[in-house]
Amino acid sequence: MTIVIFVATLFAAMAIGLPIAFALILSAVALMVHLDLFDPQILAQNLVGGADSFTLLAVPFFMLAGEIMNTGGLSKRIVNFALAMMGHIRGGLGYVTIIAACILAALSGSAAADAAALGALLVPMMVKTGHEKGRSVGLVAASSIIGPIIPPSIGFILLGVAANLSISKLFLAGIAPGLMIGFALAATWYFISGREKVEVRPRATGAERVKALREGAWALGLPVIIIFGLKFGLFTPTEAAVVAAAYALFVSSVIYREMTPSLLLRVFVSSAKVTSAVIFMVASALVAAWLITIADLPGQMVELLGPFMESPRLLMLVIMLIIVAIGMAMDMAPTILILGPILVPVVQQAGIDPIYFGVMLIINTSIGLITPPVGTVLNVTAGVTRTSMASVIRGVWPFIAVELLVLLAMVTFPELITIPAAWLNH
Repeated sequence: MTIVIFVATLFAAMAIGLPIAFALILSAVALMVHLDLFDPQILAQNLVGGADSFTLLAVPFFMLAGEIMNTGGLSKRIVNFALAMMGHIRGGLGYVTIIAACILAALSGSAAADAAALGALLVPMMVKTGHEKGRSVGLVAASSIIGPIIPPSIGFILLGVAANLSISKLFLAGIAPGLMIGFALAATWYFISGREKVEVRPRATGAERVKALREGAWALGLPVIIIFGLKFGLFTPTEAAVVAAAYALFVSSVIYREMTPSLLLRVFVSSAKVTSAVIFMVASALVAAWLITIADLPGQMVELLGPFMESPRLLMLVIMLIIVAIGMAMDMAPTILILGPILVPVVQQAGIDPIYFGVMLIINTSIGLITPPVGTVLNVTAGVTRTSMASVIRGVWPFIAVELLVLLAMVTFPELITIPAAWLNH
């Protein structure tokens, strides 16, 4: 009954157009009333306490870093470097898209930001050389969801805070599966682009490659600094976010000299707007998470999933299918914040590594960013490239299918995640 009250209130509030944050608060109030615990003071204390977190400071700094990189020229130089290295291969612009997405993923942690940058820079080039526009935009969208998987990832930060998991371990565990998805997309693009009649770009000269490497070296250095620092414990994820923002600001202002004071002010305002919405949503979700714990919703979920608890792989398959369905109707952040506190205790009771589950949850919700009808990244890429949504959906489906197959492989063989994660966290 408690689960029904929580879910019914949440979806009813969303159905009437209430923002997710307020829907979460309303569902928490419904649980408080049902449990005869209603107290506005407790509600307010948990709301303020949810936002009062040192770990959550990583969110505004990573968002700021992503904004600076797109505005200050770092993203452009990463794409130029990939073009110089791979642009001359048949279908090379597709491989450039995937490589650039993997590198940008280690800079911003935001799928939408990566999609906007890659869509604006690469789709016109791909169309000019003869690639079908919808398929090109679909590849950009599918590649951009690597952003929340390879660290630093805002999704991992939200999950770590909501479900009390180690963010550093989640970060390092996301590297291998993110790269696997990149390889799977490259293989898919190889077969798809082989049927298209496209122009092949001229091979970059040695001097042009050296120039691209020299200009992109400062941008390419940031992922190395962050991953090295996390691996060897030189800084926490929150401190890594500050390092990323400061580094990006220094490079864009002093080295590339593209960040002017007026642009910087616009970047600060934009980052503040997005951050305020995300932090309020997190605070609201943590109010709901407190009530979820009090009401023992994880225990009730264990009872509902009882037939699958003896088989961890079957349990994971069922949970992943549920999340795929939810991801088609709900954005990534609320899905993580709602399901994380409920499902992490469930999988732990079934003997599943919570870090492995956390990575799988982020991969699944990332795929949800490109599944219609909601598909936040689909909307971003369609808007940036001025492509109809119908065309983008047709173009992205082969890549969604491949990403779901990779997800299924990781359900079947958890070692694809756990072994690299154990080595990196050693």
